[in-house]
Amino acid sequence: MTTEIINKRTLRLSKPDIKKGEKELIKESWKIIAPWWPLKNLIAVNPLQGFEELPIEEALSKSAAYFEQPSIPESMERVNRETIKWLKGYFDEGQATIVMPQRDLGLYNSWKQLCPYDYHLHKKDPNKVQFLKSLSNTSETALSDCLSLMQIPIEEREDFLKLLLSTMPGWASYIKYKADWETASSKETTNEHIQTDYLAMRAIITYLMWPDPKDLLLWHEQAKKNLPSQDIRLNKIKELESEYRIPLLKKLASQSLPISRSPSAQLVFCIDVRSEPFRKELEDSGNYETFGFAGFFGIPAQITDTVTGESYASCPVLLNPKHTVKQSLWQEKLVHEQDKRNYVRFSAIKSIYQSMKYTFIAPFAMVEYMGIFSGGWTLLRTFAPTLATKIKTSLHRAIRQPLPFIPSIDEINLADQCTYAEAALRMIGLTADFAPLVVFCGHGSCTENNAYATSLDCGACGGRHGGKNGHILAKILNESKVREILKAKGISIPDKTVFIGAEHNTTTDEVTLQDEIYSNTYIQLKQDLIKARSKNNATRQIKIEGTKNRGGATDALKKRSQDWAQVRPEWGLARNAAFIIAPRSLTRSLDLEGRCFLHSYDHIQDIDGKFLETILTAPMVVAQWINAQYLFSTENNAIYGGGSKVTKNIVGKFGIMQGNASDLMTGLPLQSVHSSDKTSYHEPQRLMTVVRPLRKVSRPF
Repeated sequence: MTTEIINKRTLRLSKPDIKKGEKELIKESWKIIAPWWPLKNLIAVNPLQGFEELPIEEALSKSAAYFEQPSIPESMERVNRETIKWLKGYFDEGQATIVMPQRDLGLYNSWKQLCPYDYHLHKKDPNKVQFLKSLSNTSETALSDCLSLMQIPIEEREDFLKLLLSTMPGWASYIKYKADWETASSKETTNEHIQTDYLAMRAIITYLMWPDPKDLLLWHEQAKKNLPSQDIRLNKIKELESEYRIPLLKKLASQSLPISRSPSAQLVFCIDVRSEPFRKELEDSGNYETFGFAGFFGIPAQITDTVTGESYASCPVLLNPKHTVKQSLWQEKLVHEQDKRNYVRFSAIKSIYQSMKYTFIAPFAMVEYMGIFSGGWTLLRTFAPTLATKIKTSLHRAIRQPLPFIPSIDEINLADQCTYAEAALRMIGLTADFAPLVVFCGHGSCTENNAYATSLDCGACGGRHGGKNGHILAKILNESKVREILKAKGISIPDKTVFIGAEHNTTTDEVTLQDEIYSNTYIQLKQDLIKARSKNNATRQIKIEGTKNRGGATDALKKRSQDWAQVRPEWGLARNAAFIIAPRSLTRSLDLEGRCFLHSYDHIQDIDGKFLETILTAPMVVAQWINAQYLFSTENNAIYGGGSKVTKNIVGKFGIMQGNASDLMTGLPLQSVHSSDKTSYHEPQRLMTVVRPLRKVSRPF
């Protein structure tokens, strides 16, 4: 950039706002970017979300033109490096010892205060320093000024802005989340203009470091011409789809509805593909009827722990929590005050220890004083993970006794309680012939040293465990007032029927029942859950190891969940391929191989089709996001995936980079979709959705 170009205009331009139409250009440019959630609550997202309205052929071509270029101009690489270092500091969530000052001003204004001191941006060029000091106070004006200084034609500005985003799409995806999703849910004012802030910062850095940034447009036009055809790629996807879909559809078409029978217990699981094989094993273990329902069980809740103060949304990201449900201490007056103090102190000690690891001096002191202990503990966790877990659990219990919690539904009014209860029961077709015991079973996972842990938890609960949502609905349905109102609406629940919550650990298949019921049915169910776990673990172990050795499968999978060196702790979501909306009777006798999302549906209860509409616009969307994430993470892991776990680096406690200054990786790691570097485990194909109502009024089992 020459001094002449800088001096062509007043350094501090005083436009009141960007030109008419440029706001729309900014909005349009962001449409090609899909959002990406932080590590604390990873949500599966279709990386081609910005092209979803296009036919698949066109979507693949356009996305490849923006995201799959083999290289970008060297000048843009320099721009990226300078951008990344500022973004790491601004978005840090506790990893940095010294935080970036004035972050409350927003991305652009906090950066604007500090950028004149960045030698790499101005190299002590007095004109560049003055330019940085004279930047507009608003990112909108700064962006418009900068585009004019770079002489980007009006008709090409949208393309240029898209290239500023697509040449570093990972960080852009995280900013898209901050703007469109975090801001909406938390009313975070500093993110209100963050998309424009980011583009302004990118444009200014590009202007300072690239003598002729218009070359970016020329590069992109030439790069598009050199892109390979997408036909081979698409044909491979379609071939895999045909191989899977046609046999499945033939099997479904041949099924007939069986005669209903009275089950001993009924269990409602999440629609998750990992629940399906476990449900089948449980049904084969006893007289049980199972249903599939979205894992948040229709309760749009904000869960708040009254002891620790932790609060989080436990519902799909497509919804905003409507109610705050407090997790209160069970029989609080009977719980010793010392137990509660220990509970809080333990959390505080853990927080202090974590913060010490990120200071300048503390790690050296920690090595001196705790080196022998840490070294021994590291060896134990590496070579005897099961023993290490037992020791850790015993120490936790000695310091902090586990306290039982139950949900308080006082803040959900009676009308809403009845609405949620009726909708859930009618949607899955459970409106009569209630068993003595009905279980709402949410799910979560457990892994060690896994940055992607929340991606294995319940997608319907925003990357959280779903057991608490099941517990909430169970408590609602046990309320006598709710039952009276439901009875008036044609749903008569027998007095002997009891609802309880539960949680399915999809890594180990352990099911934890959250309430004690003193009945033979309850005792038998606990025994049969253990049997189902053992049988399903054996099948899963064969898939993992590729052998027919079924011995010790439960112990093996549990060890995998406790091993911090395990790169493939859970493969359960891989190979997902279909979403079936139908009564369980349609799939009850089929071996679906853990590849289908199953949502129960009774069209008799859905006269106006509103339940089906809900399923197709919420649970199916979540399933499609999961499917697309696995598809593209397998197709091109370097671009759409997370790369290898071996070389990953956590940045700011919120994201993953490869090395210390890469783009954010916004997908699944290589090990989650591949069995080896060259062999994929997941079969990349688009989600097939099958909707089938009951042929006649008959209760499935």
